Amino acid sequence: MIDIRLLRENPDEVRQAYERLGAPVDLAGVTAADARLRDLKNESQTLQAEHNRLSKEIGRAAPGAAREEAKAQSTALKEKVEKLAAELAAAEAKLDELLLDLPNLPHPSVPVGKDETENKVIREEGTRRPYDFAPKPHWDLGTALDIIDFERGVKISGSRFYVLKSWGARLQRALITFMLDLHTQKHGYVEIYPPYMVRRECLVGTGNLPKFGANLYHDAEEDFWFIPTAEVPVTNLYRDEILEGAKLPIRHVAFTACFRREQMAAGRDTRGIKRGHQFDKVELVKFVRPETSMDELTALLADAEDVLKALEIPYRVVQMCTGDLSFSAMAKLDLELWAPGCNEWLEVSSCSNFGDFQARRARIRFKEGKEKARFVHTLNGSGLALPRTLIGVLETYQRADGRIDVPTALRPYLDGATTLG
Repeated sequence: MIDIRLLRENPDEVRQAYERLGAPVDLAGVTAADARLRDLKNESQTLQAEHNRLSKEIGRAAPGAAREEAKAQSTALKEKVEKLAAELAAAEAKLDELLLDLPNLPHPSVPVGKDETENKVIREEGTRRPYDFAPKPHWDLGTALDIIDFERGVKISGSRFYVLKSWGARLQRALITFMLDLHTQKHGYVEIYPPYMVRRECLVGTGNLPKFGANLYHDAEEDFWFIPTAEVPVTNLYRDEILEGAKLPIRHVAFTACFRREQMAAGRDTRGIKRGHQFDKVELVKFVRPETSMDELTALLADAEDVLKALEIPYRVVQMCTGDLSFSAMAKLDLELWAPGCNEWLEVSSCSNFGDFQARRARIRFKEGKEKARFVHTLNGSGLALPRTLIGVLETYQRADGRIDVPTALRPYLDGATTLG
């Protein structure tokens, strides 16, 4: 949620920012709703002051016609105040509804572009392995090794589901444990194991609701929502709280399953295990001071990169242009690993700085000493997402005979195994 004061005081700045974003927004409607709310508040305060004056006058007046007249005026005024209170509540709800529909403003450093085709590749890291054979895609490798079962996944759950078995399941578990150990032991994150279902207000806080409800799984009877990412429950750990400034930055890492309806994947290549309604992810979440948040984004990216460096998988860093920013992000950098079997770059992490956008929605502030409470800045990024990291391992480390070499970093998590298959 953007700061309404920014729109009041610098409307041209906000309008130009949304023009850079290429987002069709109803700023005129927001401005009108804000003006209406302020007018109602002023009217309410005036009527309340008059009602208070009459109440005092009644208390001082002697019994008689004048006192009865003041009481009648007070009763009529009370009815007006109550009616106005209902109008005021409706106006506040309307303004909140409009504000919740506004995307975040892009950071000045974000390059302007219309869509993902204008994203900027910042750098490429690692060396692509040479192969003296045609590398196979993971769906062929996994089937031949009997570690990915597509048919039974579809049988029990439908399209875009699969079953990892034997060494496939073990490799996924090894990756998850390796990443959690790296981020807790080397990078200093505190591990969280959160619920996989949350209340509606948690998704409002992170910006998933009300705009993206169609992409979420929902238990309507109890109004529980299945999380699309661990970002949702972890960010909401501190909803409605004032944190101690001395404890910032707070860094959390969490492994969860993630659930998405993937309606936005229409028209995309969904072969193999690249896209599914359920997938695993290790997520990094930060709560930081506003003045340090862009530096914290750089550090967050480096933490995610360390996973790919340790696995020795080639990757590249891509900066999102304004037209490809997420709804909540003010700046975003993606990590894409090279999958030689698919012959494409696969996104395994989006590292985002949300500024105070989520903190305003979730009311997360910090305070130190006598300073006034301020909204924190929140950041998050995958560290990394599965199963695409699994794809990267299978396709990068494949042999001509169909077996898979185990990356050195994962061997301690697989009882020292050097080869799969």
